[in-house]
Amino acid sequence: MLNASRAAVLAALLFALPLIAPAHERDAGQADERLVDKFTRFAGSKANAEALVNGLRNDQEVKLTSSTQASATFTPKTDKMGLGNVNIALTLAKATLAEQGITRPTPQQIEAALNGGTVTNRDGKQVMLKGILAQRASGLGWGKIAQANGFKLGELLRHKHAEFRHHRHHAEFKHHRHHHAEFAKVRFERHDRMERAERPGRHERMERAERPERPERGRRG
Repeated sequence: MLNASRAAVLAALLFALPLIAPAHERDAGQADERLVDKFTRFAGSKANAEALVNGLRNDQEVKLTSSTQASATFTPKTDKMGLGNVNIALTLAKATLAEQGITRPTPQQIEAALNGGTVTNRDGKQVMLKGILAQRASGLGWGKIAQANGFKLGELLRHKHAEFRHHRHHAEFKHHRHHHAEFAKVRFERHDRMERAERPGRHERMERAERPERPERGRRG
């Protein structure tokens, strides 16, 4: 009877196993959602962000839509990419467009930033973008791609691109203010030492303050 009970429990567990996703698959799913949330504003919608993440991750067709602009459909120029590489690729694409003054890109502009193409910058000039994925497909590493587009990959990944310039400007201003304060402090200390050196010392003041000697009293005879 006990063996039959154990067999029933084991059968139930075996039946439930296919319904439980492996840990690495659950983690991957959560990471996908985080990337989707991170790039939703850049992509224009959550659906577009999902299309970008899934397209780059699985090397499949990406279709981006917009309520005000024409849609864009393209296939990434790279093979399947891990989540970390997807994050880097989209971060570089976002930064590349931001450099041209484009912070709310159209589907066509996102395609150009990733696969290469022409965009109109904030000054109304046509700019040819090499494409982050096209550069990656040519064999360049992420660091070289970032450098070719005028970025430092480590700094770019630590900060949102729009905030990075502000952070750098703030850091330079803070350094300048600190340097000015240190210079003023040195001048004050130097001036203070000079004044103290010019003041008479304690021994000199005591000598000046000595009373004149008293005349000797006459001796009694």
